[in-house]
Amino acid sequence: MDNVITEYQKWKEQGESLRTKAKLAMEARFRDILTEAVEIAHLYREDFGAALKPPTAVTAFKFKTNVKAKAKKPVKAAKAPAAAAVPAAKAEKPTASKAESSQLQAMRKKLELTNKKLEAARAAGQSTKNLEDKIYELEDTIRLAELA
Repeated sequence: MDNVITEYQKWKEQGESLRTKAKLAMEARFRDILTEAVEIAHLYREDFGAALKPPTAVTAFKFKTNVKAKAKKPVKAAKAPAAAAVPAAKAEKPTASKAESSQLQAMRKKLELTNKKLEAARAAGQSTKNLEDKIYELEDTIRLAELA
């Protein structure tokens, strides 16, 4: 039995070591690639006199932490009796509908603003694809929120 536990602990240490090495290698590669991209953009501007625009996948990239990991912490800390939890859950429902209502209003305002931007872009003869996509997403989100 002790042999199995010892082997598992060695395996776990090796896994952590490998994980650390992989993390450092990925960070170094990420920095190298970004540095190279900056150098290419600089050379492009020097040679051709115009700035390179990064693709939308890069400009729209936002790192999001795992939401589930944050949600687990309050569950462990909560040791309230079950009878006390039931009235609290009932009290949350009206506030949730108020929050949903205010979120819907905010989305509708955003939709109106985006529609105005779309009309202005059309009048100016600019590209409207991004605005049309945004309008579609907002309308879809509003539709789904109203069904729930």
